[in-house]
Order: sequence, then structure tokens, then C-alpha cells
Amino acid sequence: MLSVDYQRILTALADRHRLCQAPLTWQELAVAFGLDAVPASVEALRSKVKRLISWGWPAEWRPGRFTLAQGVAGQDGAS
Repeated sequence: MLSVDYQRILTALADRHRLCQAPLTWQELAVAFGLDAVPASVEALRSKVKRLISWGWPAEWRPGRFTLAQGVAGQDGAS
């Protein structure tokens, strides 16, 4: 089972995917976590997202823009 932070990241990405919106940026993820959108505040978040990417769940669509990896289902099971 993933920690709450990892689940929140994946939920935010799944919500964007479900709504057919553009991939999330670092700044948008920071705001979703209640952080100031400055580099010093998002380092821990950046580390968690990069770890999830290494596991194959989100994908870095372009540098600094994140979406669910192809074939990954959201919380409701929809991919």
C-alpha cells in the first residue's frame, strides 16, 4: 500500500486525466499539497514524483509536466 502522499499525487494525476486536462506541472502539484510553488518547498514532492516515475506509474510527458503512465488506472479503476 502506498503512503498518503503517493496516493495524493496519483489521485491528482488521475483527476486531470479523467477530466481530459493538460498534464500537471510542479507548481500545480505543490499548490495541491498546500506548498509554496518555489523550488525549496517542492524538493520532497519532486523526489516522491520521481520515485513514482521510476516505478512506472506517472510519466513525465515533457520536462516538469506529469500525467498517468499509459495503462495505469485511476482510483476509480478507469485508465
